[in-house]
Amino acid sequence: RMLNFLKKIPLLKEIYRFVWRILCIMSSKVIISNYLKNNKIKKLHLGSGNHKINGWLNVDIEATSLVAYIDVTKKFSINNEMIDYIFSEHMIEHINHHDGLKMLNESFRILKYSGKIRISTPDLQFLVDLYLDKNNQLKNDYIKWTCKNYQLNEANVSEVINNFFSSWGHKFIYDKKTIESTLKKAGFTKIEFFKINESNNAELRNLENDTRLPENFLQLESLTVEATKL
Repeated sequence: RMLNFLKKIPLLKEIYRFVWRILCIMSSKVIISNYLKNNKIKKLHLGSGNHKINGWLNVDIEATSLVAYIDVTKKFSINNEMIDYIFSEHMIEHINHHDGLKMLNESFRILKYSGKIRISTPDLQFLVDLYLDKNNQLKNDYIKWTCKNYQLNEANVSEVINNFFSSWGHKFIYDKKTIESTLKKAGFTKIEFFKINESNNAELRNLENDTRLPENFLQLESLTVEATKL
């Protein structure tokens, strides 16, 4: 009998997680409503995961008691022209290009006029350069670190690039031209590229979580773009 009870424990854990997730999704309306009501400058952080930013409305497909639920491939539960700033870091590559455009269309809808979106995402050009540029020390350090950290069998650049495409749920890797054209398709203008944590706008500085990788690796991987709703 004890053995049969123990076998049920994993199922009980799954039921608990499911119920907790439903409760978090239900509470998301309250979190979003309270944030919009109590903040003069309204800033939305899409796909926050565990990297919650103070002063921002942190949302993710995995809702918690502090992170509201939003599926970026569906209509956002926010009214038109409510938000001043939107930020997303290394998230848009986890949905396909069609859904990426949906996300940008919804972002455009909820932004106020003159509102800005900032997106950091892996850069396809980085992967091309990683393969072609054999004499760059930082890139070689990145290859060695990736091979060791992810226990890649061949320990070479080809395996690193394949791992980058196939791991972590990546579905579409952008280059500058593609992210710019997709933003324009959604209606955005004044498109500018920056280094991580740098911006001409104080509200959009120091947002990227560069501590999650060794020094300079996140900058090496990323393209960071800002665009405006005019």
